[in-house]
Amino acid sequence: MHTPVSPVTLVTGGSRGLGRAAAIHLARAGHDLVLTYRSKAEEAEAVAAEVRALGRQVAVLPLDVADSDSFPAFAAQVGAVLVGWGRERFDNLVNNAGVGLVVPFAETTGEQLDAMYRIHFKGPYLLAQALLPLIADGGNILNVSSGLARFVFPGYSAYAAMKGAVEVLTRFQAAELGERRIRVNTLAPGAIETDFGGGRLREDRELNAAVAAGTALGRTGQADDIGGAVVALLSPQTGWINAQRIEAAGGFRI
Repeated sequence: MHTPVSPVTLVTGGSRGLGRAAAIHLARAGHDLVLTYRSKAEEAEAVAAEVRALGRQVAVLPLDVADSDSFPAFAAQVGAVLVGWGRERFDNLVNNAGVGLVVPFAETTGEQLDAMYRIHFKGPYLLAQALLPLIADGGNILNVSSGLARFVFPGYSAYAAMKGAVEVLTRFQAAELGERRIRVNTLAPGAIETDFGGGRLREDRELNAAVAAGTALGRTGQADDIGGAVVALLSPQTGWINAQRIEAAGGFRI
C-alpha cells in the first residue's frame, strides 16, 4: 500500500508568536517542518519538541533574515536536511520572520528604514530566490504581511510600507513562478496578541478593548487564528487561490 509523502514546510521565525502557532498547526495537519530562529535557540528547540511530540520530523536552523549574504549557505543547510529525510525538495516556504518598529514618520531615521527594508522586503525577496531550486513544483510561497498595509495606526509607516511592497512582490512571484505551478499568496494578520511590539496589544487593556470594539467579530486576534489560516492557505483544498492578499483580522475596520 502506497504511503503518501508528508509535505515539508519551512517557516522562518518559527520560535515564537505567529511562527510558533503556524508550526504547531502545520504539524497537526501532517507537515514535517524546518524552523528558523535568529537568537532564541531554546525557544525554537521547545517548539521542535512540541512538533516531534505530534509525530512529525523537524529541523531547527539559525537564520538572520536581515543578512542576505548568508542565504546561499542557509540553502545548503536546508538541502542537507532534506537529503537526511530522503527528500530533494520541500513543498512550502512561509516568510514569517520579522520585527516591528513604532516610530512617527517625522522621526524615522535612515538606519531604521534600512533595517525594515532588509528584514521585511530584501530578506523575503532574496531568501525565496535562494531557496527556489529546493522548492517543489506545485509548492507554495506564503508571504506574511500585515493588516497595517490596509489600515493605519500612526507610527508604523516604515514597517507597513515594506509589507505593502511584499504584497506587490507576491503578485509578481505568482506570475513568474506559475509555470512551475508554485502558488504565491500573502497572509495579512490583523492585531494579534503576541510579543509583537513588546506585547502591547496583550498588555494594554485599553488598546485591546478599542481593537476589539472595532472588529466585526468583537475580539482581538490570537496566534492560533493565524496558525489555522496558514494551514488552510497551504492546503491542496485552496489550490486555486493564487496571487491573493488574504487578511486575517476578524473584520477590523470594515
